[in-house]
Formats: sequence, C-alpha cells, structure tokens
Amino acid sequence: MDFKQIQELIKIVNRSNIGELCIEQNDFKITIKQKEEHQVQTIVAAPQPMAIPQQQTIVPAPMPPTPTSMDAAAAADQPASTKTDNYITIKSPMIGTFYRRPSPDKPIFAEIGDEITPGKVVCIIEAMKLFNEIESEVSGKIVKILVEDASPVEYDQPLFLVEPS
Repeated sequence: MDFKQIQELIKIVNRSNIGELCIEQNDFKITIKQKEEHQVQTIVAAPQPMAIPQQQTIVPAPMPPTPTSMDAAAAADQPASTKTDNYITIKSPMIGTFYRRPSPDKPIFAEIGDEITPGKVVCIIEAMKLFNEIESEVSGKIVKILVEDASPVEYDQPLFLVEPS
C-alpha cells in the first residue's frame, strides 16, 4: 500500500461514521481511528420551587433510595424558613454516566460552595464512549450535588442545585 492510498483511506474515514479502520496485508498493518470529539452540552432549568412535604398519613414500605426520594428527604430535613424556591437546577441533557472529574487522578470540577460562571464545566456525562462536558449557563454558588460520582443518570435528571448570584 502506498502513501497516496493511505491518504485516500484517511479521507474516506473522516467523511464517514467509521470509528476505526484496520487493514492487514502480509507483514503490513495500518489502523486509522477517528478523532473522538468531546461534545459540550449545557442545560439550565428555570428556578423551581422545592416541594416540602407537610404531613404524611401513609407510611410506605422501605425502598432503596432513589434520587427523587433522597431529594424529598433532604427537603424535609430543611427548616421551613430556608428559601429554596430561588435555586436553579442544572439537569442532565442526556442518558449516561455522571462523573465529577475528568479522570480519577484529576481534581473535581465543582464542589458544594463553589462559585460557578457561565461556561464553567461542572461535570462530564459519558454516553457511548463519548465524554460530554456539561457547562453552566448561570452564575451562582453550588448548594447541592444531587448525583453520586460514577452513577447512571437519565435525561432531564437534576444534577446540581445552584443559588444564582
């Protein structure tokens, strides 16, 4: 295989959806891989009031904690005087796995109490081997992280609560 043929193969791979092409001929082997692009997606929800249960008359059977039941329990623990209706919720724009840091040896993107500004990466969601950086569209202070690191998330699932500044 000559240099011109290799260049033509690279062009074909770049124009297609092929992720990787491997060719072996006798003692010659070539592998051409598409460059993985990091998609940057952002999402911000309008301020949503946090529901604080007033009184329960039915006691449900014990269930494993889910993000929604943990949110309700956390809301019940907060005093009634705490204003939570001005918080902005950053939600997941896709289904995937939530990560708080780019790799295990790197620092966490955002902690509780951190000031964030529009464009600051707050987490990564991995979907189908693509690592999508999720950026903030608001300025404010992170008051709660609603998802555990390396756990699966659903589309539109709340990830962070932000107190706008």
